[in-house]
Amino acid sequence: MKWEKILVRYGELSTKGKNRKQFISHLRNNIRFSFVDLPNIKIQAERDRMFLTSSDDSEIHALIERLPKIFGIQSFSPVASCSKDLDDIQATALKIMDSLESQDKTFRVTVKRSDKFFPLDTYELQSVVASNVLRQYPSLKVQMKKPEIDLRIEVLNDAVYMMAQVIPGAGGMPLGSNGRSLLMLSGGIDSPVAGYMLLKRGVRLDAIHFHSPPFTSERSKEKVMDLANQLSHFGATVRLHVIPFTDIQQSIQAQIPENVSMTTTRRLMMKIADLVREEIGALGIVTGESLGQVASQTLESLTAINAVTSTPIFRPLISMDKLDIIDIAREIGTYETSILPYEDCCTIFTPSCPKTKPKLEKVEYYESFKDFDELIAEAVQNREVLSFPMKKSNDFSNLL
Repeated sequence: MKWEKILVRYGELSTKGKNRKQFISHLRNNIRFSFVDLPNIKIQAERDRMFLTSSDDSEIHALIERLPKIFGIQSFSPVASCSKDLDDIQATALKIMDSLESQDKTFRVTVKRSDKFFPLDTYELQSVVASNVLRQYPSLKVQMKKPEIDLRIEVLNDAVYMMAQVIPGAGGMPLGSNGRSLLMLSGGIDSPVAGYMLLKRGVRLDAIHFHSPPFTSERSKEKVMDLANQLSHFGATVRLHVIPFTDIQQSIQAQIPENVSMTTTRRLMMKIADLVREEIGALGIVTGESLGQVASQTLESLTAINAVTSTPIFRPLISMDKLDIIDIAREIGTYETSILPYEDCCTIFTPSCPKTKPKLEKVEYYESFKDFDELIAEAVQNREVLSFPMKKSNDFSNLL
């Protein structure tokens, strides 16, 4: 089936008032970024909907395949066009039906006749097209309320446009419409899901990862790089800040009692994240913590961790069940990467009996015997910054 254009519906954006144009502009820019490899696409943004067109049929099909990952889109429909000749209208309607799975489905025809000089009125055109379709597809059942297939026909001055599919979009808000935050990306199941949920609310992300060689392998770092790259598939560049954390962890092991060492580790990670956040101009820190899931995620532990910063900390998974988090990870494609058996620095140094209700004053007392500030500043300064998706570079070495 040859489609003329894609009709994009905004959904939540339609509820915005005076700021609607700004949100639509973000969506348009994100679509341009996501489809930079498709040079013929043209975007026409209107108040309540957007049209994407291309003279290249393969680009239209690429749009249909990849648009479901773009945040800010409630749904979209491929649109076909034809002349206002009645035979052409009926033939196009059958072609659209041929492209759908229509066996034993409920069906209706909806007509909008903007061209008032068209010879058939709305009801007549609806009746003629529906009768012809039903003759060709006798298993269809007419249903006027919420049918499974709604063949929509719009008669305009220049042509007739038709659509029958309503493909769900990712919903949410366009990326960039709600600022930037820094995601603490561990490599487990939870943090990529937390990042996805902030992306869906229009927040651009940098990510930070703590790497402790030789205790953590290069494969564990590559695993996190893969996760950052997967998050970039939702429409924006993701920068990954890899923090050298070995010296800090060894200092913690030497100075802090084992049962509260994990609390101190998280607190120092948060201090480092806050410095990086300030440097890149992000407005918040995002974590994949879920209340009570592990010892460092009790209310007492989270309170002790929060005490090192006044920066907003976003925990979108805080009340979620682990199985629900796994379902989202599978849905967004990060689960298989997250379960690869390469441990992060927190897993390797997990104490045998960590405190689940650490006292803040005691944790601060133990930390007071060691000045971590110099190590923290050094770790921030020596971080590695990677950008995803990575740009492909041409290798000309074989020509030298």
